[in-house]
Amino acid sequence: MADASKTVIIYTDGGCDPNPGAGGWGAVMLFGDHRKELSGGASKSTNNRMELTAAIEALASLKRTCRVVLHTDSEYLKKGFTEWMPKWRQNGWRRKGGAIKNLDLWKRLDEAVSGHDVEWVWVPAHTGIFENERCDELARIEIAKLKR
Repeated sequence: MADASKTVIIYTDGGCDPNPGAGGWGAVMLFGDHRKELSGGASKSTNNRMELTAAIEALASLKRTCRVVLHTDSEYLKKGFTEWMPKWRQNGWRRKGGAIKNLDLWKRLDEAVSGHDVEWVWVPAHTGIFENERCDELARIEIAKLKR
């Protein structure tokens, strides 16, 4: 179980321009007085894949087991992990409606979360939440790099 005194606050965002197209993701990680920013991109992706990638990369960068409060403006990411994934896992990574989109990333996210105590928080996009806006900016910077 994670040590509550080791709470890491994470904000994530991802996007594409166009969708599908050049994609970017960003994450801001806060721990006490420490701050870390991560970002990356993919030349051919989707908004949802970039949202997932931001969370995966942030969680995978944690060096020890801890409590995490992960903020995302993606209902797909939050609902996917908190509501849909437990059912998929229980059913052998299958769902009634057919194939699970982005299954490779959902499995990577499941692995990245393992051992951590993660609380998922949905935040509205583009409403002035500083860290969420910074994640969006990091993702847009990565998209711009790919489009050059």
